[in-house]
Amino acid sequence: MTDDDLLRYSRHILLNEVGVEGQERISAAHALIIGAGGLGSPVALYLGSAGVGHITVVDHDTVDMTNLQRQIAHTMARVGQPKVNSIQTAIEAINPKVHVTTVQQRADAALLDTLVAQADVVLDCCDNFATRQAINAACVAHHTPLVSGAAIRFDGQVTVYDPRDAQSPCYACVFPPDVTFEETRCATMGVFAPLVGIIGSLQAAEALKLLSGAGQPLTGRLLMLDGRAMEFTEVRMARHADCPVCGTKA
Repeated sequence: MTDDDLLRYSRHILLNEVGVEGQERISAAHALIIGAGGLGSPVALYLGSAGVGHITVVDHDTVDMTNLQRQIAHTMARVGQPKVNSIQTAIEAINPKVHVTTVQQRADAALLDTLVAQADVVLDCCDNFATRQAINAACVAHHTPLVSGAAIRFDGQVTVYDPRDAQSPCYACVFPPDVTFEETRCATMGVFAPLVGIIGSLQAAEALKLLSGAGQPLTGRLLMLDGRAMEFTEVRMARHADCPVCGTKA
């Protein structure tokens, strides 16, 4: 760690739970972010500012004027650009030492199988059920911890699924892939702008805890936020033996 690194990350290093060793683990880590929108923006900015050594961002979309209400990594000047390129520019403006890999395509099963195998932590910042299931399946297959977040209207949730923990459920334990869920999207339902910042920041915090070894992650606990009343509710989640993805009968 250079003198510049010691200065840049001094506030982390001062934390007993992180210290030099924890910061070095963060700097040596590879984080995979799926989605470069409302959740992916604060996730990418905080992981970049915290010094995660390698960040891969996956998103097929381009920056649109309607994104700017909440997707804080993007700017007016970058409307029309690929979101992954815009986020790369935003990270590099904060911390040029971070290596950013951009993948401008939809995250399908084949791509996820390749990328998840290379990552130390995966952050699900996408907005559709099928992709969430595919991300989860890849994380289970490669025993890679997954930090999952979602936000719509005034409601948000975040949790950690960790296949390395025998007691941890996976996403499919909580949201079975054979159950039909009504897709809820910001474009039709709306979303309170700061909500994605809150949930995305919580996702970044959980990822940094996992990478550094600090604190207790949200494994097996679903943290839900009602933004109208600003009230958090925590629900305990159990692993299902008959889960089609991570269960003993899978």
